[in-house]
Amino acid sequence: MLRERNQTFKLIFISLDFALSMLSFMIATMLHFHVLSPEQRQFVMPDSTGLFAPGAIFDFLGEEVVFYITYLYLGVFISFVQVVTFIATDLYHPRRGLNWFNELYSILRGVLLGLALVLAILFFYRGTSFSRLVILYTAGTSVVLVSFGHIGLRLFLGRMRARGYNMRNVLILGTGINAGRLLETLKRHSIYGYRVVGVLGPRKNALPELEPRIKGTIRDFKRLARQAQPDLIVYAMPHKKATLQEVIEFCDNEGIDCRIVPDMVEMLTARARVEDMDGMPLLTIRDIPLKNGYNRAIKRTFDIVFAGLFLILNAPIFLVLALLVKISSPGPVLFKQERMGLDRRIFLCYKFRTMFVQTREQSDSTWGSANDSRVTPLGRVLRKTSLDELPQFWNVLVGDMSVVGPRPERPHFVQQFKTRYHHYMRRHQARSGITGWAQIQGWRGDTSIQKRIEADIYYIENWSLWLDILICLKTIPAMLRSPGE
Repeated sequence: MLRERNQTFKLIFISLDFALSMLSFMIATMLHFHVLSPEQRQFVMPDSTGLFAPGAIFDFLGEEVVFYITYLYLGVFISFVQVVTFIATDLYHPRRGLNWFNELYSILRGVLLGLALVLAILFFYRGTSFSRLVILYTAGTSVVLVSFGHIGLRLFLGRMRARGYNMRNVLILGTGINAGRLLETLKRHSIYGYRVVGVLGPRKNALPELEPRIKGTIRDFKRLARQAQPDLIVYAMPHKKATLQEVIEFCDNEGIDCRIVPDMVEMLTARARVEDMDGMPLLTIRDIPLKNGYNRAIKRTFDIVFAGLFLILNAPIFLVLALLVKISSPGPVLFKQERMGLDRRIFLCYKFRTMFVQTREQSDSTWGSANDSRVTPLGRVLRKTSLDELPQFWNVLVGDMSVVGPRPERPHFVQQFKTRYHHYMRRHQARSGITGWAQIQGWRGDTSIQKRIEADIYYIENWSLWLDILICLKTIPAMLRSPGE
């Protein structure tokens, strides 16, 4: 029942995107030929056998009309390719939750892929010559219009669901903690469009919030399920093979969707996934985005380009700071220290020296503080402005660090923290960074280590290129709000 309705909404989104892509193309065409470059509005006789050629109607309709008809063909072609790329990138996958960031990212990815395909096809097409600028303007306009279209339509659907329309009836099996958490989530997010029609399970030890919704025991679930007519049954109780198998078979026979809350739900993250190994399902507890080779390549490319440009453009600043450090106190310009990074590997981290020269044992085993007497007057300024961190862009360029990631720590303190703080070592599942999610949240310097760990883990589990860009954009305002490390 709901599957057919989801298909209907999928067709609505496809139709909307096709229409918005056509509108984007028309706006781009008018902008280019009537505003920016009217002198280019000259029609060239097309090849009558070409894909976009209007053929014999050229003489009958006149150049101006045929000019726009020919471009109209191109608009239909671009819109078709655009919708195909959206389908290929799962943009139309039914979503009950609203994650605007992922939605906009999927749209941008689909538009860029469609742009690449259209340009590649037209490169080999030898018929009518089209303005590439019109195609580029179309892509930019499509990102804006399709994004607003999706946001508007999803908000409209969300309001419909909140008012009781397009609802999906859910029957929960279980009265324990997992069932309670599921019920609370569905109640808190009515916009998801799920209506709990009942809870089945023992009343003994049932959570208080579940008791009013309990309709019976698991033994009666077939009879009660037929009465409630759910679209979805969620098994949220300790797994018993016989009972679970019976529920699955019942759902298969009745055409009801079935979902299972794993016994180990507390151990899982939102990115847990199941993969197949020659027919054997394997549950990946934490599917970290940066374990994917494609994602690693994207992040590394971003790091190399960003760090390379930064080092070249700021070379004069590096020279001035180096001279100031050398003049301010005896000792080397750069300070290098062992830090632990990706996969617990040790590397030498570079900074402009901000302290008076000391032994390696002193620097490796002493925790810095805001009023550290070892810091030089110039060093205090460099630390406050985080300018002492600039040489770490060399660490980024050679692959020891990343522009964005958890801040690297000294091995001496890592050994202490990993026994004192839960999940501390998960910070080493990504390259250490110059800036990070923890830093822009204000957890810099002598602040809560536990909060930094939580922020670092959030970054690792939710990495995307756009998150890296967002963190880079927010780093300077964050530095101005709080003192450096």
